[in-house]
Amino acid sequence: MRRIVQRGLWLEEFETEVIYEHRPGRTVTETDNVLFTTLTMNTQALHLDAAFSDALPPFNERLVNSMFTLSTLVGLSVAQLTQGTIVANLGFTEIAFPKPLFHGDTLYAETVVRAVRESKSRPGEGIVTFEHIGRNQHGDVVATATRNTLVRKKPA
Repeated sequence: MRRIVQRGLWLEEFETEVIYEHRPGRTVTETDNVLFTTLTMNTQALHLDAAFSDALPPFNERLVNSMFTLSTLVGLSVAQLTQGTIVANLGFTEIAFPKPLFHGDTLYAETVVRAVRESKSRPGEGIVTFEHIGRNQHGDVVATATRNTLVRKKPA
């Protein structure tokens, strides 16, 4: 019987200008937001204080911590793209949060591979540039980020 192990893609398997949709999405709870916010020592009242946030326009409710949104956006891509094949994240650029997430919203992720190249200094590895896009359950873009990663080539 043949065995298939879930993994990310090897460098040679990435295709540019393809949308990789990551499913399932992740519904964000109040517990998620409070736990992440307090674990990271972020005391921003917009994430923790319902009375403060409810009285503050324009949203009049607590916002999900944008760093949780970013972390979850990238996390949703792991199983399909980089599980066991990534060496390291090299950096993030062009991070934006055009709309907030709220408690009870579901985050859906998609990724476009913008560039793939072999490393000049690390044989057997290469650099992949991802554009991650996060949408809520209504299809509104809530987060975007460009991420450069070091990825392994397929073993010989």
